[in-house]
Amino acid sequence: MSNSFSITNLQEYLPADDILSQCIHCGLCLAVCPTYDLTKLERSSPRGRIKMIRNVAEGMGGVSELFIDEMNFCLDCQACETACPAGVKYGKLVESARVIITENNSGFSFAEKFKRLILNKVLAEPNRLHLYSKILRIYQQSYFRYIFEESGILKLFSKRLAGILKLSPEISVKFSSDEIEKITLPGGEVKYSTAFHTGCIMDTAFAGINIDTLTVLKGYGCKIFTPGDQVCCGSLHAHNGEIKKAKELAIKNIEIFENEDYEFLVSNSAGCGAFMKEYGDLLKDDCNYSQRSQIFSSKVRDVTEFLFDKKPLSEFKNINLQATYHDACHLVHSQKIFNEPRELLSSIPGLEIIELEESTRCCGSAGIYNVIRYDDSMKILEDKIANIARTQTNTVITGNPGCILQITAGAEKFNTQLEVLHPVSVLKRAMGG
Repeated sequence: MSNSFSITNLQEYLPADDILSQCIHCGLCLAVCPTYDLTKLERSSPRGRIKMIRNVAEGMGGVSELFIDEMNFCLDCQACETACPAGVKYGKLVESARVIITENNSGFSFAEKFKRLILNKVLAEPNRLHLYSKILRIYQQSYFRYIFEESGILKLFSKRLAGILKLSPEISVKFSSDEIEKITLPGGEVKYSTAFHTGCIMDTAFAGINIDTLTVLKGYGCKIFTPGDQVCCGSLHAHNGEIKKAKELAIKNIEIFENEDYEFLVSNSAGCGAFMKEYGDLLKDDCNYSQRSQIFSSKVRDVTEFLFDKKPLSEFKNINLQATYHDACHLVHSQKIFNEPRELLSSIPGLEIIELEESTRCCGSAGIYNVIRYDDSMKILEDKIANIARTQTNTVITGNPGCILQITAGAEKFNTQLEVLHPVSVLKRAMGG
């Protein structure tokens, strides 16, 4: 591969100069950046990457291999945004840089091509996703899996590949989209009119959490609209430079959810909810969807955000559980939701939450980062598991599927006994489920 790549339509994707100039180089982001902590290199920090992006914008550097590596090394956890006194929207900057890489790089490796195939031809197409998920489920339930994975044979050939396969989600026996009706009514009074986004991975690999979410919403008196033809939110595409596909998926969801009147659109995935709240910004220049996307985004709520100040139709039961809480990056840093899940969980009798050291620090999942940059991800995960171990609890609660997979895999990798639960599953247990 050559040292740099030609730039086409550069200004279409680069942030405006005033956005690039916001960084005051104070260095407060360094202490919270996981990748800077790994390398101690300035270029691996948010302000270092901003300087690289600005150099490209000003024609002082091309889209080099180093530029590509650093933009992909970033977790896009956005902890730096929380720490930044100047309000720099770093996530937008690094995602714009990844769009530039996608649009100007014709020399993708096989791994990159495969990643983009999965993003654009599987996750973005519900029918294909369901088909391939069923095939994966057959493999997971077969003797072949035992031969290749559980027996340890695969480790003899590639410990890294064996580790990556441990991150694969267990496909649900039934997909939530096959189980959930278009309209779900509570057993009693209708107090709130809501919609529900089932997601892609949540639908096929975390169907139980989706069902738990509907059960809890019903217990709070919600009428729930769940369109069967909804699609992936597009967050993984936007975070990996596939902005055109992300916009296409956003438009499909806007059109589909417009078919019903509702007050709130509930998401139980931190990454999905964060991105759907950004539809208004994503499509702000589209004359057909600018206003419609803003209306859509204004209704999106994380499930803990929606529930924390509302009362269930019946009292919670005592669940006698001690747990710790891990903040998903796209919940705490992107959506600025910190107190809501804690307040909600603290209302459950018998649930004791032990505060986790560095609870807002990334676990290393970061969408598909843990697959693409497995070794870096595991270094970050090791610190997270060590902090969890110090709480002396066996249960971790977190609101994002990637975090659930990552921490579960980390518990096995680092020999720690952990149960990892979504907040709605804990709530369902407290409601007698």
